Amino acid sequence: MNRKGIFLVVSIAAAAVALAFSAQDVSSEGASNSRARDPGVRGGDPGAGGPIAGLTKAELEFFELGREDFEEAEDVAKGVGPRMNLDGCGGCHSQPATGGTSPAVNPQVAFATKDGGTDRVPPFIFPNGPVREARFVRNPDGTPDGGVHALFTITGRRAAAGCNLAQPDFEHQIAKRNVIFRIPTPVFGAGLIEQIPDAAILANQAANSSQKSGLGIRGRANYAVAGRTISGQGNNNGNDGTIARFGWKAQNVSLLMFSGEAYNVEMGITNELFQVEREQAAGCQFATVPNDAQNFEATDALRGTTAIQNFANFQRFLAPPMPSSDTPGGAESIARGRSLFGSTGCGLCHTPALRTGNTTVAALRNRTANLYSDLLVHDMGVGLADGISQGQAGPREFRTSPLWGLGKRIFFLHDGRASDLLKAIQHHHSDGSEANGVIRNFNSLRENEKQHILNFLRSL
Repeated sequence: MNRKGIFLVVSIAAAAVALAFSAQDVSSEGASNSRARDPGVRGGDPGAGGPIAGLTKAELEFFELGREDFEEAEDVAKGVGPRMNLDGCGGCHSQPATGGTSPAVNPQVAFATKDGGTDRVPPFIFPNGPVREARFVRNPDGTPDGGVHALFTITGRRAAAGCNLAQPDFEHQIAKRNVIFRIPTPVFGAGLIEQIPDAAILANQAANSSQKSGLGIRGRANYAVAGRTISGQGNNNGNDGTIARFGWKAQNVSLLMFSGEAYNVEMGITNELFQVEREQAAGCQFATVPNDAQNFEATDALRGTTAIQNFANFQRFLAPPMPSSDTPGGAESIARGRSLFGSTGCGLCHTPALRTGNTTVAALRNRTANLYSDLLVHDMGVGLADGISQGQAGPREFRTSPLWGLGKRIFFLHDGRASDLLKAIQHHHSDGSEANGVIRNFNSLRENEKQHILNFLRSL
């Protein structure tokens, strides 16, 4: 039975990794004359990667099995490919710990020739990251595409004799401005997000309506309903009418769906949710389908579970990241930044906390999730538009990215275009963006006030 790896979602190139900037003390009024700057990736303990508190012994066993699966690399014999972006979940979701996002060193570079592979490294993949996934906006006939076009093939790799596949012509598509990128989303605290009731999301959407209206903030849920599809991938949010909440456009309704789609799309491994190979070239099929299936003969029920169930369990029981005051300015600056974050309007979309409901897992029941997201999709204007629709989310809409764990991230925004937090904030402003009013408020702050906000964000 095959198991493993999943989300290798991806990303855009953003030059060098965000090296930690020298500390800037903004706790005194004298700092108000200094230009605000990103303090850089927070050092110290990762503050993430372990199980959420309160799990039972059995739940902990499922968490550990899930982590084992999540960190394992697959190969052709286990069903990887014929086209894929990487061979394991952990390769992409590793910063600052397993379950995170794109690391400083991009594993896709070495993977191009792993196990005898003959692929070229695409022109938008760099050793210093970020990890990327490529999507084409349009088909050759001009109709919407939107699907993931895998970077690599199994051609030349061990156990893939006779398979000869060409990589997509990325250079030609780039010249046509037909390629967009995604980077991996962190999955820390995902079980809490999964258990936030729709009613809580909608009540938060309705809250502070006059303030939101005055700033041009709207936002809407990406409901899981039947309708538009894209050539495939990334629109698999079901049709039960509930609010989807995972992925850059909140296109997946559950962690199991999120896992199953990523296993198939990012690693080419079919499973009980996605049973048909995306690449069906006759000479490139080396494993039965679905590659990942329930082991009905296992005497140990724990070991009989599918890989996608293990991935979902790992994410579901993964603790949220822990904030820290180990940033420039310390606790005083962080407190000021938290207050300014609210008064400028940032918290109207990046909602500091939502509550979970009455779920079967006691560790997730009626808990406060300090996620800093409303889980809605917002029109981010022409500057961040990617031309892709997923579910009900349109070409300029994106889910409000949860900010917990931000202090440890290297790359920002859906395509990783920024490795500087201040630049990422400014990218929220463009023609038609719902964030324009908030960014104007931010830009009107004194430099030391902006610094307090940056220090607060790096404490998360």
